[in-house]
Amino acid sequence: MMNMSKGKNTLDQSRSVLRARVIAGISAGALLTAFAWVSEVAAQEKLVVISHKVHQMVSTEGDGGDLGKQWTAKTGVEVEWQTLPTAPLHEKMFREASLGETTVGVAFLLNAQATPQRMKLFHPLNNLMVSKPLEDIDDIFKGMRDAMTLDGQLYAVPFRHATSAIHYNSAIWKERGITKVPENFEEWVDIVKQTSFTRSDGSKVYGFIMPGGGPRIYPTLVGMSRAFDGDFITLDYKCKANEPGLVKALTILKDFYDNGGIAKEFLAFRAEETNTWLTTGRVANSLSSFGRTRFYNNPENSKFPGEFKVLPVPSSRTVQDRFKVAPINTEFWAMTIPANYPNKDLAWDFIRHMSSKQSTLNAALNGNGPVRSSAYDSSALQQKLPYAKHEQAALEFARVPLPPFNKASQAMDILAEEVEAVMIGLKQPQEAMDSTCRRVNPLLPKQ
Repeated sequence: MMNMSKGKNTLDQSRSVLRARVIAGISAGALLTAFAWVSEVAAQEKLVVISHKVHQMVSTEGDGGDLGKQWTAKTGVEVEWQTLPTAPLHEKMFREASLGETTVGVAFLLNAQATPQRMKLFHPLNNLMVSKPLEDIDDIFKGMRDAMTLDGQLYAVPFRHATSAIHYNSAIWKERGITKVPENFEEWVDIVKQTSFTRSDGSKVYGFIMPGGGPRIYPTLVGMSRAFDGDFITLDYKCKANEPGLVKALTILKDFYDNGGIAKEFLAFRAEETNTWLTTGRVANSLSSFGRTRFYNNPENSKFPGEFKVLPVPSSRTVQDRFKVAPINTEFWAMTIPANYPNKDLAWDFIRHMSSKQSTLNAALNGNGPVRSSAYDSSALQQKLPYAKHEQAALEFARVPLPPFNKASQAMDILAEEVEAVMIGLKQPQEAMDSTCRRVNPLLPKQ
């Protein structure tokens, strides 16, 4: 009996040891799984981010603090910012993304550079969002998200924008007895006409100004067409120039041209010249990004400091049942992950951090153009940006002026040629826009 008891005790002890080893093995496996990402992060000392200098500045300097250091505190991984001007930045970005492997984890991409071919160099984000979604993605303005989506896949997360608005010299408005802001686009057109006049000293004031010639003409003309929900080329690469929206905008511009609403010289104007005409009081109204109001009101630049006001572009009364304000132009930068970067989880964690609600607000307090609607609800931001609620309203409907494609510059030149033909009386607006689509259609990507 003693031998049998001893054998049973030995067997029980063996089972206990085995059970302890199994439990230990399971626990170790669980721990390995739980800390796999942490170990991977710990093995990587830095994350290389290539961007424009302004992206680094609004991410690291100002009232909102250093977003990169905040992320480093969580992960232990340093952020190495490599900054370049716009053209060299994109050249490096596409070169790095074309290699067998790259050390660049996150790259900032301008929406106008995101052609379908180039987008394929970056990692689609939908799968990453399944397990680690972006915070409240619907809070990021839809027009920007749509522009970074290809075949149902989001390829980049918006970070910084510039969105168009009406700027007006309130001193000139007062001079002409205008005290009420326009409730629709038609009323604004009337204001342009009222602020086109000759003073008693013989000096001429024009109601409107815009850059003209070549690719400079399309953003403002497309912006005007958006008041009627018009377009030049849509995100699915359909030419809409000959449809009512853009034709109406061109007809209005032709009327300005013929009747003193805009200077005949505008066809040769660059952006710098339009700014000079505005700040010296030769022009009453323009369309440009919200942020330009700082320049127009700066005493060092302007003869009318403090007199320039900004408004969202009102929609036509014909579409106000669908658009509270016009779906005006927005251009923006977005964060991408090169497809050949090995540690995509790390890069995605950085993007999620930078695009969170709090980080978006912090970057905005540092001077960034916030891409989330919620940021504009902040009283701190509203104190910094008097036009915050106007910009928020515009962004609810804003969309890019032109989708990127390889022959986009040729399409812009064609539109400019046809617009110039209308201005000098060689063609009627509908005729010119019909010609535009005939010439542009062969250039568009096949869907």
